[in-house]
Amino acid sequence: MKICMAVALLFSSQVFGQGVLVAGERGPSHSPIAPAPDFGAAREEAVRLLSDFVRVDTVNPPGNETRGARYLQSILEREGIPSEIFELAPGRGNLVARLKGNGTKKPVLIMGHIDTVPIEREKWTFDPFSGLVRDGFLYGRGASDDKSGGIASLEVMLLLHRLKIPLDRDVIFLAEAGEESSTQIGIDFMVEQHWDKIAAEFSLTEGGGMLEEGGAVKQVIVTATEKLSRNMKLVAHGVSAHGSIPRADNPLVHLSAALVKLAAWRPPMRLNEVTRAYFTRLAAVSPPAEASLYTHLDDPAAVEMLRTQSPRLDALLRATISPTIVQGGIRDNVIPATAEAFLMVRPLPDENITDLMRQMREVMGDPAVELLPAWGTRPAAPPSGLKTEMFLAMESVQKRLYPQAITLPAMSAGSTDSAQLRAKGVEAYGIGTFGSEGAHGNDERISVQGLGALVEFLYDDVVEVAATR
Repeated sequence: MKICMAVALLFSSQVFGQGVLVAGERGPSHSPIAPAPDFGAAREEAVRLLSDFVRVDTVNPPGNETRGARYLQSILEREGIPSEIFELAPGRGNLVARLKGNGTKKPVLIMGHIDTVPIEREKWTFDPFSGLVRDGFLYGRGASDDKSGGIASLEVMLLLHRLKIPLDRDVIFLAEAGEESSTQIGIDFMVEQHWDKIAAEFSLTEGGGMLEEGGAVKQVIVTATEKLSRNMKLVAHGVSAHGSIPRADNPLVHLSAALVKLAAWRPPMRLNEVTRAYFTRLAAVSPPAEASLYTHLDDPAAVEMLRTQSPRLDALLRATISPTIVQGGIRDNVIPATAEAFLMVRPLPDENITDLMRQMREVMGDPAVELLPAWGTRPAAPPSGLKTEMFLAMESVQKRLYPQAITLPAMSAGSTDSAQLRAKGVEAYGIGTFGSEGAHGNDERISVQGLGALVEFLYDDVVEVAATR
């Protein structure tokens, strides 16, 4: 995600706080449906497992995810849980494990991806593959995105197995390859060629988060949909000539003018079920001035104020276009024949891409600038429901664990492997924790307390929907 992590693109860094949860501000620490694990011991085990997992280099490219899959498999084997590794390409493995239920309900899928983004080693304070634990944080590439999600899912499998929890649903664990940049060997491969191994009614993976303030969780953010990833390219055409004689068809000038027009353009605003619920619930826990903006999104003045005060929230209202790379010219005394710009385009989930591109061409209004067709690796899919058994279970777990908090359904501005699952009809949700920092950056880390909270929240979610009552 992504939250790249997807959640990092949706929420400000303040969503991920630091500190230890205040025990007195929590509700009962377990589901009444099944025996309660020792979550303190589970947290410590998850920390040890994550530290070892971080030491397995699965930077993508090249990935080498099978290394990580075998590490996870070795833990499952010690517990007597069978698993399989599926490879589309050598070394690019996806791991699947399953705890069998009685089959009265469809399975639930819990996920985390094995691969990580590259590193700039010289900019890290600590060895990015050390799995170092210091001052309440575990450091390393993938600690936040998303080896922690994989280990939390693995820990839940271990707890369910050890406690012999009777299940109405199979619980499936998927650790996928290629999430960061090569989904064709990961989730696409599993959906297209091994769907029978992962087919489920619900799935939980990366994408959400928790807002922690003053030692207590105040918000539990659950992503139920995500914007599309449809990057585009502008190519301006002209005539190559000597730079001493200005030309009206200079492609650099035309490209620059087109970029300025696109930057000033505001695509139409449109809410969907998820973003409407997000702003409504956010208003209920916000100061009056902010709440007034969130409840008056039909007022252009309120929308304009939101744009200036919170670009991250404004991005949830419409398609966004950001130039990321501009290329052109070969020498300082030559007018080039072409100039190019790459655009990161994030349409809304139900956006008509053909119509969006038509509007972009009209905004630019320049036949000398070509807008090349959109491309993207994630399919369009409807949002996951906000009244499903899984979403209601997550709200119930939130109220029990964090009674002073609120569950916020959200749309991610990034992309995750949930998109492919939603396209197959799975009700897929993104969850997360607090103290998860530095995804795709330097000194990536996760709070030890945050990892424990993720294990507990995920365990209770799964028990709520899968355990036999």
